Amino acid sequence: MPDFPVRKIAVLVEEIRHEGGPAPAEPKRRAAALALVRNPFAGRYAEELQSAMDDLKPLGLELTERLIAALGGDVKRIDGYGKGAIVGTAGEIEHGALWHVPGGYAMREKLGQAKAIVPSAMKVGAFGSRLDVPLGHINAAYVRSHFDAMEVGISDGPRPDEILFVLAMACGGRVHSRMGGLEADAISVWDGQR
Repeated sequence: MPDFPVRKIAVLVEEIRHEGGPAPAEPKRRAAALALVRNPFAGRYAEELQSAMDDLKPLGLELTERLIAALGGDVKRIDGYGKGAIVGTAGEIEHGALWHVPGGYAMREKLGQAKAIVPSAMKVGAFGSRLDVPLGHINAAYVRSHFDAMEVGISDGPRPDEILFVLAMACGGRVHSRMGGLEADAISVWDGQR
């Protein structure tokens, strides 16, 4: 059983009050929870990785709970999400893929079994790297107003033998979204797409 000791957790909350046009009636809020963990696979090749996803499930739940609290605690207001990972330089990108199940399913569970795939981005990066975590609507991937990204990073990581795991959530789509397509209040198929 791999061990992923956490060195640091950070929560970033953004309140977007203006985007160049009229101020919205209510600011858009989005947040990211980040955890720097030791990578037990750093510096070596391991054929079997999948079982390590189970070891990360408690971290996925903890970061999800922190995000919900940071956004006010009302899961009914959260309608966007995404996830990501930056693997330190002694690891490989596949180590970031360990986050797919524990990160994605934790958010789906806590948000009431959200239907849409959780957008994801991963990369191998050096100390201080940044990542654009993609965001999408929690119940329908084709809701254009929720196509967004949140840039994240921690200044002192990931170290070569670490992974930075990230979860992100949002309340509302882009401020002044006007690109048409499916609107959130018109979701009707409930298949995760439309």
